[in-house]
Amino acid sequence: MKLVLDTDVVVAALRSPTGAAAQLLRLARHRHINLAASVSLFVEYEAVCSRQPHLEAAGLTLTDVGVFLDALPGMVHPVPIHYLWRPQLHDPADELVLEAAVNAHADALLSFNVRHFQRAAAKFGLPVSQPGPFLRAFHGGKPS
Repeated sequence: MKLVLDTDVVVAALRSPTGAAAQLLRLARHRHINLAASVSLFVEYEAVCSRQPHLEAAGLTLTDVGVFLDALPGMVHPVPIHYLWRPQLHDPADELVLEAAVNAHADALLSFNVRHFQRAAAKFGLPVSQPGPFLRAFHGGKPS
């Protein structure tokens, strides 16, 4: 199963190591799911995770976040972007997520802002879900 994570899911994994978003990264680390991202989306992950409010909320230093971000490429398959379908969405950062998911032929796009993606993702037959409901459908959140 190939998934693309919105930046808010990666930030949630950083801020809440016991939450559904962090569980997705654990599943990816153990190769139970495949994560995909384009270079531009990964740069977005890095920029947003390094913001001071997220560091403070997670109780982490910039060095700690660097360790987290250094581990992330080992869990994410790179996705080349061959076509740009912009604009499909109101937020340019959301466009990065949608483009990565479409180009990766992802099985799902996971976001806490499902409504931002639903209409555009439907044009590509791409399911959109929040991490919690996705994990409940994916063997109760436990690897098989």
